[in-house]
Amino acid sequence: MAVRPRGAAFPGRSRLFAPTAVVVLLLLVLGGVFVSQYTDYLWFQEAGHTNVFSTVLKTKLVLFFVFGLLMAVVIGINIALAYRNRPPFQPVSLEQQNLERYRVALEPYLTPVLIVLSLLFGVFAGLSAASRWRTWLLFANGTSFGQKDAQFGKDISYFTFTYPFQRFLLGFALVVLVLSLIAALVTHYLFGGIRLQTAGEKVSVAARVHISVMIGLIVFAKAVSYYLDRFGLVFSNRGVVEGASYTDVHAVLPAKTMLMLIAAICALLFFANVVVRNVLLPAGALALLVVSSIAVGGIYPYVVQQTTVGPNQLQRERQYIQRNMTATKQAYGINDVSVTTYPGVSTATKATLRNDTGTIPNIRLLDPNILGPTYKQNQGLRTYFAFNQSLDIDRYTDAGKTEDYVVAVRELDVNRVPAQQQNWVNLHLAYTHGNGFVAAPANKTDSLNPGQPSYTAGDVPQTDSSSSKVFTVANSQIYYGEQSPEYSIVNTKQPEIDGPGADAASDQATSRYAGTGGIKLDTGFRKLLYALKFRDKNILLSGSLTSNSKIMYDRSPADRVQKVAPFLTLDGDPYPAVVDGKILWIVDGYTTSSGYPYSQSSSFGKVTTDSQGTRTNSSQVNYIRNSVKATVDAYSGKVNLYAWDEQDPVLKTWRKVFPNLVQDNSAISDELRSHMRYPEDLFKVQRDLLAKYHVSDVQTFFQGTDQWDIPSDPTQDATRIINSGATPAPTAGTSSGPAQPPYYVLLQMPGAAAPAFSLTTTFVARNATPLTAFAAVSSDAGTYGKIEILTLPKNKVIEGPEQVANTFESNPTVSSALSLLRQGGSEVVLGNLLTLPVGKGLLYVEPVYTQGKKSPSFPILTKVIVSFGNKISYKDTLADALNDLFGAGTTVGPTPSPGTAPPTDATVAQLISDAQKAYDDGQAALKRGDFTGYGDAQAQLKRDLDQLATHASPSPTPSP
Repeated sequence: MAVRPRGAAFPGRSRLFAPTAVVVLLLLVLGGVFVSQYTDYLWFQEAGHTNVFSTVLKTKLVLFFVFGLLMAVVIGINIALAYRNRPPFQPVSLEQQNLERYRVALEPYLTPVLIVLSLLFGVFAGLSAASRWRTWLLFANGTSFGQKDAQFGKDISYFTFTYPFQRFLLGFALVVLVLSLIAALVTHYLFGGIRLQTAGEKVSVAARVHISVMIGLIVFAKAVSYYLDRFGLVFSNRGVVEGASYTDVHAVLPAKTMLMLIAAICALLFFANVVVRNVLLPAGALALLVVSSIAVGGIYPYVVQQTTVGPNQLQRERQYIQRNMTATKQAYGINDVSVTTYPGVSTATKATLRNDTGTIPNIRLLDPNILGPTYKQNQGLRTYFAFNQSLDIDRYTDAGKTEDYVVAVRELDVNRVPAQQQNWVNLHLAYTHGNGFVAAPANKTDSLNPGQPSYTAGDVPQTDSSSSKVFTVANSQIYYGEQSPEYSIVNTKQPEIDGPGADAASDQATSRYAGTGGIKLDTGFRKLLYALKFRDKNILLSGSLTSNSKIMYDRSPADRVQKVAPFLTLDGDPYPAVVDGKILWIVDGYTTSSGYPYSQSSSFGKVTTDSQGTRTNSSQVNYIRNSVKATVDAYSGKVNLYAWDEQDPVLKTWRKVFPNLVQDNSAISDELRSHMRYPEDLFKVQRDLLAKYHVSDVQTFFQGTDQWDIPSDPTQDATRIINSGATPAPTAGTSSGPAQPPYYVLLQMPGAAAPAFSLTTTFVARNATPLTAFAAVSSDAGTYGKIEILTLPKNKVIEGPEQVANTFESNPTVSSALSLLRQGGSEVVLGNLLTLPVGKGLLYVEPVYTQGKKSPSFPILTKVIVSFGNKISYKDTLADALNDLFGAGTTVGPTPSPGTAPPTDATVAQLISDAQKAYDDGQAALKRGDFTGYGDAQAQLKRDLDQLATHASPSPTPSP
């Protein structure tokens, strides 16, 4: 019997394996795409924003197929043309003999190879084009800015919306042409149209024509590139600042125009080679283009820069620096900043402080960036509940009084579930949510637990001790939060753990979700989809699920807003608020662009990074608006977007794309509006620019004689030095380390009628530490977004935050006291060093916390350090420290005005008695640490003394 050779028993197997593997791989890829897209659709359907999903998906598909097919067709046609016009006979040579073997092997499969190769290029091109869906939608729906650029007279929208898409089209065309040329060259060489090692003619006539046309098209595309480069000069970095400089306008711009014409002529010469068929013609054209680009595009601008601009830079660049200054201020919303001089005195009296009753009673003692462990210790209640390491600041009005509060929500942290209970049922069906909103006034501590927050809202079930019940909510459960698990399934047969019960004897309460959030798992198909999505078979196999079960995922407030509004750049600090009986997350959204002509670029991630954290966003922007305020319901997950800056052209453009996505500003309720904060990241970007762009004079700007820096956060190194027992270093000469973050405070700026909830920052001299300016921006209605800068005298040195911190540490009394605090197993943690404009000077306030070295430990407010001018006070309470600095009864009412009609003795006596009582009440409140009571007493005192002033006689009236 004949024996079949090994490996030949089933000759068809080897031929079937490759196509089978390809089909299986294709099915896996398509299946994965289907699971991802369909579950995304279900998520958007539950969120009520399927229009966003469908618009983005349709746009991506259209771009994918249009540009993918274009790439595939053009490359395929060029390969086919090269093959069709191959020489009928190849001369005999070693080169052709070697190529013949490839031709013989390839020609039977030429059509499928051509199709596969073209489609492969098309797929990559389509994927690249689909990723530019934002560019296309902005181009197709662009809205006019109503402003023209200073150089070309074009509307700003051209550079923001149109120019980026034109550059994309040009780049795509160049890639298509270059790849087509390469494919044509390879095909011509393989089939004999190009014979490099064969005697006689090296390139056939057909190949020469084909290659000439392709190179001509590439050179013509280069001419178009030179044309667009002219407009790109408004983003040039050649000069002192960004934007077209003197050299760009007077040398580069005419050079680009000349090169555009030369490139167009060179393209025509390549096309002429189709008829002339002289290799010298295209070669000469190419050489002309190269020489011209070097001489005209490179050498000439360099000569102008060195000989004309360099010796007279300010004179030559003045006009273009002014353009940059104007555009930058407009693009970043800092063109309407109020800049006033501030005395910065080093001494103050009671009389000079009488107009600062809006600031002193509201001085923030609780540092939200430190108190996370304290909230966990006092309000954690269970090990599986957690708070963010950094808490938030917001203001609430209770019984007519507005105070700022340190606020947080009690979230679920499944990593803290006891190890023996960490199974799939508990982690995904039982432990599904956090519970409760926690708030404590920022300007006082608990009288029963000294140094700890005095919680107005807290506990589970949630309690609310405010007079107006501003913290009372209908549903306190936190199903959507910053620490929520990857996914949870609610409404199952498994009760959901709610935390401790209402009865003190009840160890644990349970609940069932009654909200609208989540996607129903009411079919086996959906269970299968999500089992595949999360790679978890238990979703499909678990018997605890019912037809009413819902799966929740993508639960972070920022993630939900980003998914619903993918065109926004989000602020890094979402914060919770109680609004209309609901716990809402408030997220600030920015519309940004890198296409605002003449505006200076900023690295968003770099300038928003400070001592409290690093931003991962590395995008470059030169235009930003806080155009959208978003809310996410912590119970239902519902996302609402509101237009905050309805005049922003970028937002107007996106509202054309997604018509019903962003609600009008008028839809914001009054209560929600009262909790809107000026966003931190925007202010960080603006303060970084204001350090240089606060000046209006071009010469001062150019010379850099009035540039500022953001001070580094002095509490970081100071805390480390204190706990190590090291001797403080002398005051540094320059700022170093991570930047000091801006702080939210209730602040009454000089000249203001009332305090406003403001975001504040300080500036120091460039490469030095003395204070040069103080800035604040209001979050209150009516003054929202108003940036005020107080500039300090340039002829005297006023200590900045780093110098003040160093002075604290070097002071013998303070230093020895801090050293004592860290003994006995304790550590010292320095709170935020606040800078406050008070009494025509600057008041520095720094809370001092202590905590145990062993875990678990939490910081407790122990001392307060206060300084004004050269005086320092280190006391147990802020009231004691202020009294030590300024004397008892620091904040007094206004001095009575002389020359008024004499009152009756009874009236004067009663007013003096009332004023004395108000003063005594205020002092008693200060000693208790009750700054709310102190503020009320001071307000009453001012009213009494104002009335007394209207009745005063010319003779001095005694003050209480």
